[in-house]
Amino acid sequence: MKKRLIWILLASILSLAIISLLVHKGPDGFIKTIGNIVSFLEDDDDYSSLKVHFIDVGQGDAILIQSDDSHILIDAGERHASDTLIGYLKDNGVTKLDYVIGTHPHSDHIGGLANVINNFQIGKIIMSNAVSTSKTFEELLDTIADNNLKITKPIIGTEYTIGNASFIIIAPNESDYKNLNDYSVGIKLVHKENTFVFTGDAETNSENEMLQNGIDLKADVFKLAHHGSSTSNSDDFLNALDPHICIISAKKDNSYGHPHVEIMKAMKDRDIHLYRTDEQSTIILESDGVTIKSNKEPYKINDKDLIRSKP
Repeated sequence: MKKRLIWILLASILSLAIISLLVHKGPDGFIKTIGNIVSFLEDDDDYSSLKVHFIDVGQGDAILIQSDDSHILIDAGERHASDTLIGYLKDNGVTKLDYVIGTHPHSDHIGGLANVINNFQIGKIIMSNAVSTSKTFEELLDTIADNNLKITKPIIGTEYTIGNASFIIIAPNESDYKNLNDYSVGIKLVHKENTFVFTGDAETNSENEMLQNGIDLKADVFKLAHHGSSTSNSDDFLNALDPHICIISAKKDNSYGHPHVEIMKAMKDRDIHLYRTDEQSTIILESDGVTIKSNKEPYKINDKDLIRSKP
């Protein structure tokens, strides 16, 4: 009987020793408790994190999406901000951009793209049918050709993989618009249970088409279109997305009045967690596939935000 008890005791000690080898030490140097073993073992099946950087480039858009070792850049701000943008990308380990999306040919979105293309290895460039006679746009086309790259046109419903995430094209739905903003390429990014929608400067005409194209638009995060303009971000569109986090990319005290009072009121009424590059500089959201965290606290909407400034 005593021998049996001794063997049981030895087996128990051996089991605990094996468990101690399997369990990581915490940051304080102590072994995690047995209660952590299940979560540790399940980590192998978890998605690695996805980061979305809403880079402060003044009055414009520049969004970096990182998943594993893959990268997407949506727009690149004005040309004068390109050195800042390129430095930011390099500081965050970017050597190749798997996807570059130029939403539409306004300089505050594609102004810095030529310099970006000349500084990084580029995979696929996605741009709509929109054309412009501006020097900025023509320079971009020349740079694309000089680097032996081709433009991929966005097709509604087309899905692309980016690391452990994916994105689907949701706009533009037509090939001919009077307003360049409505040519904006829109995508829905999916990272396990978390979803993000980006629509460039798409205005209500394009938003209404997105509402009718049959794609589920519901999103946890929405980068407010057109820098928070009231010509975009309609109530119907916001209702369909039902986001709990929104981001405004704009320059502080810009001449356009962005973000507009109507949008700020909508954010407050909907109790949305709002972030603003004009007030908080670069915003970084990180998704683990279930939760989303930010490098900043949400912006606190104040009375001044809800009062229309005098012309």
